[in-house]
Amino acid sequence: MGGLAILSGNGALPVTLAARFPDAHRVVFDGVDHIMQPPLRTHRFEKMGALFDDLRAVGVTRVVMAGGLGRPALNPADFDAGMMAIAPRLLPALSSGDDAILSLIISVFEEQGFDVVGAHELLPELTVPEGFLSQVSASEGALKDASRAADILLALSPLDVGQGAVVAAGLCLGIETLQGTDALLGFVAQTPEHLRRGKGVFVKAPKRGQDLRVDMPAIGPDTVRNAAKAGLEGIVVSAGKVVLVERDATLKALDETGLFLMGRVL
Repeated sequence: MGGLAILSGNGALPVTLAARFPDAHRVVFDGVDHIMQPPLRTHRFEKMGALFDDLRAVGVTRVVMAGGLGRPALNPADFDAGMMAIAPRLLPALSSGDDAILSLIISVFEEQGFDVVGAHELLPELTVPEGFLSQVSASEGALKDASRAADILLALSPLDVGQGAVVAAGLCLGIETLQGTDALLGFVAQTPEHLRRGKGVFVKAPKRGQDLRVDMPAIGPDTVRNAAKAGLEGIVVSAGKVVLVERDATLKALDETGLFLMGRVL
């Protein structure tokens, strides 16, 4: 196989990939927070042509995108020729949902001759399997809430909104939007007690038809702790389709908080 490049955003997943594939080229972007360690290849979104040339020069044939990249502010005056060629398709996509942007990015890299692979393809053991990973299991009410949350996410899939929802005693307490999981759980934590009839469950799953090679849903120890702060009973994720980052730390957080974590076919 040809050389691999990790296009890194924020979070622990790019670091995990780098540890398992030490020969991979580590690419970071100006303006994007990351915790990747050197050696790094730093690029700008305005200079995508330079990125493609650099990757080809070092023998890269496969790329994996991991971690959140956000929606960067682009300065058209700084576009190189490669970015100019992409811009007529990219700029309109930036005002659409994440799926539209990510699908376009995959297409662009493939047009440039690169194979786009998913983190779950490189590290299949990172995904949450079916069943419980925690010491505790879910109540019957929690399982009903999880089904309700999954129905909500399914209904929202065509609108390309988010990958998570919180339901308590059948009532939706929040939907994940552009701000992400931590923001959702923080919002739920602020819900007045008189509006809650039960603890509730956080459900995380990819949108229907979502290309899992990029922006694959992920949870980790912070997700568990924030769910606990929100007063939830546990977390249910789509089995085999959600990455578990920092597995040992996540399992420790589950033990400390008493929450359950379940992989379920959604």
